[in-house]
Amino acid sequence: MSRALSVLYRGSLGSCSYDCGYCPFAKTDNSAAELVRDAEELARFVDWCARWPGPLRVLFTPWGEALVQPHYRQAMIRLSQLGHVRRVAAQTHLGIPVRWLDEVNPASFALWCTWHPSQAPLHAFLRRCDALLQRGLRFSVGMVAMPEHYDALRALRAALPAQVPVWLNAYDGRDADYYRADEVHWLSRIDADFSYSLNPPPSLGAPCHAGHEVISVDGAGNARRCHFVPASIGNLYDGSLRLDATPRPCPNQCCDCFIGYVHRADLPLAARYGEGRLERIPAIVPL
Repeated sequence: MSRALSVLYRGSLGSCSYDCGYCPFAKTDNSAAELVRDAEELARFVDWCARWPGPLRVLFTPWGEALVQPHYRQAMIRLSQLGHVRRVAAQTHLGIPVRWLDEVNPASFALWCTWHPSQAPLHAFLRRCDALLQRGLRFSVGMVAMPEHYDALRALRAALPAQVPVWLNAYDGRDADYYRADEVHWLSRIDADFSYSLNPPPSLGAPCHAGHEVISVDGAGNARRCHFVPASIGNLYDGSLRLDATPRPCPNQCCDCFIGYVHRADLPLAARYGEGRLERIPAIVPL
């Protein structure tokens, strides 16, 4: 297989150490038995990745925070050291240990980091960003664009080096008047692609690489085109996985999440982000 396959992995983990009011996994814990199951599922997935015959990219998109768990840290270390794995990335709030980062391969490792101002002071978050910078690791930083956090956003952007991209998600609970026009203009200067989160274009029938070059996988190895299309395309472990030969039309009316719409073939985002699609780092900075 010559083309690279991107796998978005979401196992059975469902817990987080943070307490964000809008998140269903805030301050939740998995039982010891659930963590054992999740670790076993993850080990099986990593073994599958090691056997995959072609180029591979992996993004961990957990329900909650995965990198507080040792088995996810070890999985990322191992995957980063496999020669055919072009990228291993994870979504994280970065409230995690940092010493393990000394063991990852910086050529393939990356993090998609979200700052939650209500949960972590800026100085603590920046200290962990510095730990990534000192190790030469790729990462993006972002947050939900809420008016009460605008001052925090200004401080974040000012404190980070210019080469660290800051992305923004539109607040899910907004009404039509949530953002003023001048606020949208300012937010779009920070994240040139904010408009795709704010006003996602209709996706029904749009060609997408989901199922062609990117798939979503759960802890049992069940595969789907993406997180937002429930139909099965097989299983990693029983030989039934079937990838599309070409991009296929999206069956959903709207795709409003970056991990979905970045793979649309009719939008400029796949080319703009290039090898940085999984960690949300643009390869091409819009003028």
